[in-house]
Amino acid sequence: METTNGSLNRKLRMALIGGGQGSFIGRVHATAAVLDNRAALVAGALSSNPQKAKDSAPAYDIAASRAYGSYEELLKSELALPADQRIDFLSITTPNHVHFPVAKAAVEAGFNVICDKPMTFDLSEAEALVKAVEKSGVVFAVSHNYTGYPLVRQARQMIQSGELGEIQAIRSNYIQGWLRTRLESSDQKQAAWRTDPAKSGAAGCFGDIGTHAYNLGRFMTGLLPESVSCHLKTFESGRQLDDYGHAVIRMENGGLLTVTASQISHGRENDLFIEVDGTKGALQWRQEEPNKMTLRSNGKPHQIYTRDPNAPFMNDAGRGACRLPSGHPEAFFEAFANVYRAAYDAMVLRAAGQKFESRDTVFPNVYDGCEGMYFIQQCVASSKENGAWLPLKHSAARR
Repeated sequence: METTNGSLNRKLRMALIGGGQGSFIGRVHATAAVLDNRAALVAGALSSNPQKAKDSAPAYDIAASRAYGSYEELLKSELALPADQRIDFLSITTPNHVHFPVAKAAVEAGFNVICDKPMTFDLSEAEALVKAVEKSGVVFAVSHNYTGYPLVRQARQMIQSGELGEIQAIRSNYIQGWLRTRLESSDQKQAAWRTDPAKSGAAGCFGDIGTHAYNLGRFMTGLLPESVSCHLKTFESGRQLDDYGHAVIRMENGGLLTVTASQISHGRENDLFIEVDGTKGALQWRQEEPNKMTLRSNGKPHQIYTRDPNAPFMNDAGRGACRLPSGHPEAFFEAFANVYRAAYDAMVLRAAGQKFESRDTVFPNVYDGCEGMYFIQQCVASSKENGAWLPLKHSAARR
């Protein structure tokens, strides 16, 4: 037996898909996955180029015998291993157009999956993946990593417990400047695939980072969307996909969520920030200063929440996402690792043959991934119709 009372008596075995030489997000996944010493990276198909895939393996300490030339080879070979040796899950860190075939094959093979966002290339793939996950019963997480920050989880519990009153307005923005020029023309790897509709999908900036801003608003507030009006723009001449966009979303409770995303704003790096207005108070959080959150209420002094797991003002959700005492900054890797940690808890229960929650999870799941793809589809469609109001609530949406 590998499990005792829902605990796993070993590390989870991980495979990495993508992440070869020149990759950014693959290394982030690999680092976050092992941060809590609950998993070990033992296998990989690190590139679509078989030789590059094998050449990249030593950088991850992956043995040559488990450095595969393709994801198909990885799945076939791992399934042939004894159950006590094969991988438990794989992480997909490839460009968007590769997510679905890898994820579907892994799910159907019975492996748990952690997939980068956006989850698939288009909505039809996302809906097919939801069905595959429901049929297989695997754990499926999507790396909307900003949900893992301690103060984001603190805010979520505060909002959903009513501390801010009825939520009426959310402004969620993700502003970058790295694509101010046509960087893709110089074959810069990260720019090239993100601006290519054959690899990125129907949206550029809005698919890449607008989905993060939308997901953050949904995660924090739990409010369900009703309809959307969107305007996308390509400001850099010759670029094939949007590099700027703005969406207004009517929520079912009558509130409004606005999402603005830019990749052409000079000097901006990864400035994801959110403001939430309720009838009792308002809060603000900024990803570039993640260990501080501001709470305001008319007639009262402004309150600055800091990330402090030992402070009485921290709630269970915020405290549970902390690893360090106050004053020692926790940031991107730790937030990413919190998504992994929550998914691991479900994987351990599955390994023990116990029931685990698959829909109402603290980690973003396959339903959130599907909702994100619907958001992209409807925003693109609305923009093509000059900002027409279109439905936004998908059957996959969860509170």
